Amino acid sequence: MWPTLLSLLSLGFCVSLRIWAAVGAYEKPSLSAWPSPVVPLGQTVTLRCHSRSPLKRFRLFKRDGTSLPKLQGYHVNTFTLGPVTREHAGSYTCSGGYRSPHSDPLQIVVTGVFTKPAISAHPGPLVQEGGHVTLRCHSLLSLDKFILHQENSTGHFQTQGETLPGGHASADFSIGPMTLGSVGSYRCYGSLSRSPYEWSAPSDPVDIVITGLSKKPSLSAQGGPAVRSGENVTLLCSSEPAFDQFHLLREGENLGRPLAGGRGPGGALQAEFPLGPGTPAHSGVYRCYGSFNHSPYSWSDPSDPLLLSVTGSTTSTCPSPMDAHTTEEAELLQERSSALYIILGFAIAFTSTSIFLAALVCHWCSTPNRKPEDIAIIEGERQEDRAVSGVDSPAEDVIYAHLNLGTLSERLNTPTPLSPMHPFPEPSIYE
Repeated sequence: MWPTLLSLLSLGFCVSLRIWAAVGAYEKPSLSAWPSPVVPLGQTVTLRCHSRSPLKRFRLFKRDGTSLPKLQGYHVNTFTLGPVTREHAGSYTCSGGYRSPHSDPLQIVVTGVFTKPAISAHPGPLVQEGGHVTLRCHSLLSLDKFILHQENSTGHFQTQGETLPGGHASADFSIGPMTLGSVGSYRCYGSLSRSPYEWSAPSDPVDIVITGLSKKPSLSAQGGPAVRSGENVTLLCSSEPAFDQFHLLREGENLGRPLAGGRGPGGALQAEFPLGPGTPAHSGVYRCYGSFNHSPYSWSDPSDPLLLSVTGSTTSTCPSPMDAHTTEEAELLQERSSALYIILGFAIAFTSTSIFLAALVCHWCSTPNRKPEDIAIIEGERQEDRAVSGVDSPAEDVIYAHLNLGTLSERLNTPTPLSPMHPFPEPSIYE
């Protein structure tokens, strides 16, 4: 009895193995990558070939269908690639048994081959429910293809790049109508058409948030919205709904990490945002939002705008004409004042010098009773000889003048009263 039973069991096991082998020989396996088929340069990735064929030899193929000798083995369906280089980028397939067809291709993408592009949201990252937003990917390189990827998503979007002047390139991705499935963190990559599996490093993330799914909170300033420079500024965001977090924005710009709320004096939930000592840079329009931990990209309606104004100085007791100017205007005014003082100084120096020279000339011209010998000595004897003889000599046509410098210096240093000027008698050659 027992030998017969054992024989039947053995026969059944052998038949089942043949059936599995026959099924596995013609069943197409599947290939997957862990942790992701998008692999940064220098990292590793594990490829797994899934097949229902038992006890078979698994093989991995790349691009042109040739088998990779180092990436095959018996009873082993996992293959490790790495540290990956540009040569690892490409399309892979696997087979799970003798005469088994190849799996569908799996693209392994290597990132970090080019420098990262930049990504921005237009008109902004906060989008009302049902609205649209455009994500723009921009690179300083002449890349002709851009890829947009949403975090925690298995798919991605691709589009052709547009070449800009200067060799730059960019591409626009339109998202909408906005739903909860469209929100999240986005990054973009750049690539070239001739090497589609070699991508740039990922851009910095941009967070797309949907708003308007909850009632708006209220925003106020502790001590009032008008603050003097140097005073501590604290904004309070409060709400009746029990939000887990509050977000503060100025002119549409997020001001940092969200804050958890606590119960305020009136029982309402509120969060305090300390901005520190007030400066003119804190002036602007503020709004706050509320959100929940389970949906961080879903925010409430915005609060009513709060206009914060920071002016003046806490150390000043009277209005100052400088309160109406910014720092740049004050520096410009100071530069203009300095230039005016320099010009005024030159004018005063020129005027003083002119007055001094004029007084000196007047003093010199007004000196009375100059002696003829102090200015010039006319040799009259030669004049008389020439008049008597009637003979003109070339030497006698010259009048010699001798300046008495000693007498002139003495008279300049001795003050004398002003008196009318008396012209010198003109010598005559006739007596």
